Amino acid sequence: MAEENTVYIGKKETMSYVMAVVTQFNSGSKEVLIKARGRAISKAVDVAEITKNRFVPNAEIVDIKTDTEEIERTGEEGTANVSAMEITMRVTS
Repeated sequence: MAEENTVYIGKKETMSYVMAVVTQFNSGSKEVLIKARGRAISKAVDVAEITKNRFVPNAEIVDIKTDTEEIERTGEEGTANVSAMEITMRVTS
């Protein structure tokens, strides 16, 4: 899937990300990937569910992948393990 169809979840309000996903679907994308790490994972689930239930009723969650990513610690030595999730949504006809 192309990077342009990917929404990265961070610290903004949930509805900002919902609108980003809806915009992707409205601009012709058939599939959108929602990515999140750490504490943002629950927000990613909220984004997918709100999109599906309120804004794009013909969208469905077709895949969920979980992973652990190793990231560099800021200001400290070493690395830390962070959980990551990818939710793939697709519009059905």
